[in-house]
Amino acid sequence: MQLQTLDLVVFVVTLLGVMAVGFFAGRQEETSEDYFLAGKGIRWFGVAGAIFGSNVSANHMVGMLGVGFSIGFAQSHFELGAIAGLLLMCYGFLPVYRKLNLYTLSEYLERRYGGESRLLYALIMVIIMAFVQMVPGLYIGARTVCVLMGDTAMVTEPGSTDNGNAAVATTQAAEPTVTSTAQPQAAQEQVRTSYYVAFVVVLGVIAASYTIIGGLKAVVYTDVIQSVLILFGGIAVALLTFSELGGWGRMMTLDAAAGANAKLKLYEPMNHPELPWTGVLTGLMFMHCYYWGTNQFIVQRALGARTGSEARLGIIVAGFLKLLIPFFAIGTGVAAFYLFRETPAFQNQKIAPDTVFPVLVTYLISPLGIGFVGLIAAGLIGAILSSIDSMMNSAATIITVDIYRKYFSPEATDREMIRVGRLSIIALMLMAIVMAVFIMDPNSQSNFFLNIANYSNYLTPGVLVAFLMGIFWSRGTRVAACVTIIAGLILSPAVQFAYDSDVDRTLYDLALGHKQLSDVSIGDIPKDFRDHSVVEFEQHLQKEVLPQISVLHRALGPQLNFFHRVVVVIGLSALVFVVVSLMQAPDHEKNKNTWSALGGHAPHRLGQLAASVAVSVVVFTVVAALMVAGNLAPAVAAWLAALWTLAAFLREVWRSFAEQASRQTSFVQFVVVDDRSYAGLLAAAAMFMMYYFY
Repeated sequence: MQLQTLDLVVFVVTLLGVMAVGFFAGRQEETSEDYFLAGKGIRWFGVAGAIFGSNVSANHMVGMLGVGFSIGFAQSHFELGAIAGLLLMCYGFLPVYRKLNLYTLSEYLERRYGGESRLLYALIMVIIMAFVQMVPGLYIGARTVCVLMGDTAMVTEPGSTDNGNAAVATTQAAEPTVTSTAQPQAAQEQVRTSYYVAFVVVLGVIAASYTIIGGLKAVVYTDVIQSVLILFGGIAVALLTFSELGGWGRMMTLDAAAGANAKLKLYEPMNHPELPWTGVLTGLMFMHCYYWGTNQFIVQRALGARTGSEARLGIIVAGFLKLLIPFFAIGTGVAAFYLFRETPAFQNQKIAPDTVFPVLVTYLISPLGIGFVGLIAAGLIGAILSSIDSMMNSAATIITVDIYRKYFSPEATDREMIRVGRLSIIALMLMAIVMAVFIMDPNSQSNFFLNIANYSNYLTPGVLVAFLMGIFWSRGTRVAACVTIIAGLILSPAVQFAYDSDVDRTLYDLALGHKQLSDVSIGDIPKDFRDHSVVEFEQHLQKEVLPQISVLHRALGPQLNFFHRVVVVIGLSALVFVVVSLMQAPDHEKNKNTWSALGGHAPHRLGQLAASVAVSVVVFTVVAALMVAGNLAPAVAAWLAALWTLAAFLREVWRSFAEQASRQTSFVQFVVVDDRSYAGLLAAAAMFMMYYFY
């Protein structure tokens, strides 16, 4: 398949149109506030579109769908848990940030602690945005375009699907060998390097061009358009995929027949290599707190809102949009797995998770022949540009405000700051392009979305602890914050190294009986064992591999999943923070920059909220236990959890209504205008899904 002329025209015109909007929106940026915070004039729908567009990039259209294809619906925890992070930003972090009139979140660390914490945060965030997130964005964008280009940019790498090698191995040996018993390697399409490099450069230049000229306003306007394109493309591919398969019901039937290999489930075993249930309910929740509450390139969209209420409403709307992702991205990935399994043309091919989306486009949409491929390709590339431009603008803001103005030119003019910001974007993009070309593998078989999350969270636990303890605990000190951020950087690799065993994951699964040799691809088995007979191989597993697997490794896997690592490091970092803080005298002036003090809340208010959350956790645990034991149907448990959640939010709305000195509206009217009512509906919807899809 190759892009047809009409597809190319639609693709180019759409991208040029988005760029034109960006140039037009940012043509009158005169001050640094205009450039970095869009003049603090963004309406609620702009906040919603910018947050959703910045987050739901190619990572979701390609990465989420790919994880759904290879692992299953459990990937939905990245969306369901995000609701907690969004609401924590909405009612916990954001009121503090807006009250202090911040440009960057590192400014908060300086006001709360000191300049050392600000500088550490700035450096960590620039590294994450420029290298951990921008580079994979360029990679997945270029790889996807190559797949859409078909034979022009791809070449087929033959596999061993004919079992010829297996027959030889069986004949030469008195008994079956590992090679003859394991699954043969299938043919796989490979990306041509020259095309990959060219598309990396083109994407980088396009994203940098309108971001350099327009600043945050250009980013926000283009994000809104690209959010629409993302939704259109994702929903179109989802509808066609389910139609081809026979609908959601057909997918559920096929999944039910899969038994232990079913993919339509939210919870995987504790020792699952990617998405253990213990990890997604603990470590992933901390990651959401970091991503939505202390992440510059996300929070910056809310800082640019016209008012606090518009910021909150925009965040809540973005949350409702996030709840669509499990269905039109992750669910589509699961459907694609069963569709490819039942389609003869794909049965002898090995499809990499990161290429499932463009393969679906070529298989389902290309035959329509009316420019849809071009429009969907533009939506996908728009998603990539949306993420990249957001990270560039935020990284440039940090470099300009937290490093250049702070340490090199305290009296810098607005014009000078804008110039430094633009030069920073150019430098960051050049480095990202070089790394995407020379470090990323355009033919990787791993899930790049999970790799990004893993690498990012080597750097962030200490940062999250510093923010959480700083905002919600007035006793934290300057030295404690600095030591904790550094400790997080050291503890993350140390904990991983201390836990990991030398046992190969495939050998681990085979030794414990989680998989059978006939279910494993020969490419996943270490080369040293491929020529062994099955009997010799089984003996090796029992005598050499099994004794190396400790009780802890049986429970959590041979290598520590990064969700579990985050929990351990967060706990240790929090301990470091508390101990160091208690060893020093508090700074009463800096300790005023907390949620309670800045929001005018009574000291006991935070305790009341914490108690309410604790009670809810107990209720959710009891409902979950009854469901797992078979005493409650998932649908009943889902309604109970959802109604309890909504009631908890409405209770807070009633508290505010009752505290009014003069009531000029009824409670119903008060509920309608209070954004916490809609936040409650959002949280209730997320809780419903967490139980219903058990």
